[in-house]
Amino acid sequence: MSTGRNENSISVNQISESEAKWFAVYTKYKCEKYVADHLIKKQIVSYLPLIAKTKRYTRKVKHYEVPLINCYVFVCISKSQYVPTLETEYVMKFLRVGKDLLAIPEAEIDLMKRIVGDILVAKPIDKNSFVPGEDVEVISGHLTGVKGKIVSQTGKKSFLVELKSIGYQLMINIDLGLLKPVENKILVT
Repeated sequence: MSTGRNENSISVNQISESEAKWFAVYTKYKCEKYVADHLIKKQIVSYLPLIAKTKRYTRKVKHYEVPLINCYVFVCISKSQYVPTLETEYVMKFLRVGKDLLAIPEAEIDLMKRIVGDILVAKPIDKNSFVPGEDVEVISGHLTGVKGKIVSQTGKKSFLVELKSIGYQLMINIDLGLLKPVENKILVT
């Protein structure tokens, strides 16, 4: 008799008894901040990437923060914190692939932190380290991960960068603290 599932399939639930890993929880719409606050009150490590927005009205300007990804909060938990996380008000479920609970790599959480500006550049870069024509990558801000070429230096701290990877040739004036050189890998045959 067949159960419809491959007999040799292995469950890939990556939650560990002792090691805390990052997972995504799905929340009720517009309840992400509430969920993040309540998880922290339960002493569960959580992260909600927020981006700043500004609305201009006739008589006032309003500044507020919205989630980078709607309806998701990221938690760093071990197996003992799984049920308390699910019991948090407005937490609907964990993000799964099929029936498997997959951990989110630390590098992806760090990338989100750089995109929203929660992590700033750790080490200062010498302004003389960039030369025109050099390949660079944006490492912080809204363009994190975008690669381009240095065109010219436009001031003491900023460079003109040509970005091709977003589908357009866009020239931006960018602070050198937001750039890192891209190592070109040379293949020897």
